[in-house]
Amino acid sequence: MRKIILSVLFVVFQFSSLFAQNTFVANGVVIPRTLEFKGKVMELSGFGVRSKMWVDVYVQALYQSFYSDKPFEVMQSNTEMAIRIQITSAMVSSGKLTRNFNSGFERSAGDNLEALRPRIEKFKSYLSDKIVEHDVYNLIYNPADASVYVYKNDELKGTVQGIDFKIALFGIWLSNNPVDEQLKKDLLGIK
Repeated sequence: MRKIILSVLFVVFQFSSLFAQNTFVANGVVIPRTLEFKGKVMELSGFGVRSKMWVDVYVQALYQSFYSDKPFEVMQSNTEMAIRIQITSAMVSSGKLTRNFNSGFERSAGDNLEALRPRIEKFKSYLSDKIVEHDVYNLIYNPADASVYVYKNDELKGTVQGIDFKIALFGIWLSNNPVDEQLKKDLLGIK
């Protein structure tokens, strides 16, 4: 009996060690170490928490198929990369989320904002479903067709074409005028 218990404990320990090596946890959110998209593996670069008025609203992670901690290089790169956002507050609604994306695009797109406006509206339409706590969005850039794929809870909502759109989207968090300077550092793994 003792051997069986020790064997079970050993297996549980091994499994929990393996699980711990392949994930991170922030504010109760399990963050995978990798994301896979169309056969390409993207590695976690960093993650952080976005707060609004002292409330943590989501946990965000950046994944790259190459690693760079230089924001301009990441934004401009024509390689697979992803932003993962997991909602952590019931206060987040699709209306609030899209308004925040509007503000973020205004900060990151600069003079290119009006040229991007139709694609920004298309992107925001993919966020129009009701949002509940624990929803996960994956915004994945695919260089093969220069498109951003928008997934909600692993369901493809649609795509938005253009590396210029991708640069503005990732610029929301990584540009010289990000929505949150600490989150920018966290996503890039800069401590």
